[in-house]
Amino acid sequence: MSLQQDTAAAPAPAGIDGPRAWVVAASAFLSTFTVFGVVYSFGAFFKPMADEFGTDRSTTALFFSITTFLYFAIGVAAGRVADLKGPRPVLLVGAVCMVAGLLATSQVDSIELGFLTYGLGVGIGVACAYVPMVSTVGGWFERRRTTALGVAVAGIGVGTLVVAPLAETLVGRYGWRQSYVILAVGVAVLLSVAAVGAHRPERAAQSAPAQDLGRLLRTSRPFWILYGSMFLLSIALFVPFVFLDDYLETESISGSAGWLVGLIGMSSVAGRLVLGRLAARWSSLRLYRTCIAVNGASFLIWVMVGHSYAALLAFALVMGVSYGGFIALAPAVAAEQFGTIGLGAILGALYTSAGIGGLVGPPLMGRLIDAYDYTPTLVIAMVLALASAAVLRLLDLQTR
Repeated sequence: MSLQQDTAAAPAPAGIDGPRAWVVAASAFLSTFTVFGVVYSFGAFFKPMADEFGTDRSTTALFFSITTFLYFAIGVAAGRVADLKGPRPVLLVGAVCMVAGLLATSQVDSIELGFLTYGLGVGIGVACAYVPMVSTVGGWFERRRTTALGVAVAGIGVGTLVVAPLAETLVGRYGWRQSYVILAVGVAVLLSVAAVGAHRPERAAQSAPAQDLGRLLRTSRPFWILYGSMFLLSIALFVPFVFLDDYLETESISGSAGWLVGLIGMSSVAGRLVLGRLAARWSSLRLYRTCIAVNGASFLIWVMVGHSYAALLAFALVMGVSYGGFIALAPAVAAEQFGTIGLGAILGALYTSAGIGGLVGPPLMGRLIDAYDYTPTLVIAMVLALASAAVLRLLDLQTR
């Protein structure tokens, strides 16, 4: 019997699509707002840290890459524990680790130690706040699942909009070390509030046994198609979050990188909510593939007219909408392909591809920028993202 059939056979528990379900969605919004707001504000810290530690772009980018890899890799275990024990204890563990990691990073005297404190602390924090909370939302909804998932992951965009410019201001006023202390206090407060509404769905008691994930990994061609596509995309995806600040300084373009990253976050909210609603009527997979293709094409704006701050605003807008769309649609596509039983573990396994891509991408792009400048690097990022969309065509062939 397939995972989809298992899900269809299960009776809908009380509260599904109800008020309590929306409380859970709001808590997921707050948790993603908090952790990704911190992660995607890294660009504001990039240059001051590189200057203090005397490191090149590739080495400094490892801060972001190690963290990205860890939160997606640890997401496998975090998602599975949330399936079995519920999201609240997982989220609270993540809050403690993230606060401790930020405070420890504010005191490091070498970049290598910072890789450890920031990578582990923030990596575990995001792993415990993202996949467990998003998969929990999927378990609380049936009729309005795509809309609710759009709300949950909209926190990523709003957090980017709010925290990236805030971090830029804090770093300019207080320096990067004190700014991490301020962010740690904010994380402690917001994730504690999010944990209050992190209710476990009743259907979690019917979670698929652990061997179902192993069977999926051994036998599911759609899983590996999605995995490969996400890996290619993730190599390119984080370029603006890490390097926009450096790009503006290198090219002597006046303007705020924090606001560009914030615009990516703001426009991604529209992508998450609008495209999430459209997926309820149209094919989630087709919309997902289209969003990835548009995301790749957005790099063409940066390549062609990126010496203008106004053009970079256009790039941020297009990238943000497409980015928000595929982030919102990824859990829905996974639910359509594999069902909602054990979805936390499935998403956790799928997102390891983004972790590997995130580990490889920023240092690789940094090395290419150091060697060849920005234009060839951005072209490579565009090609990788378009290749990611092309790989998904194999899923259409799979269903014919």
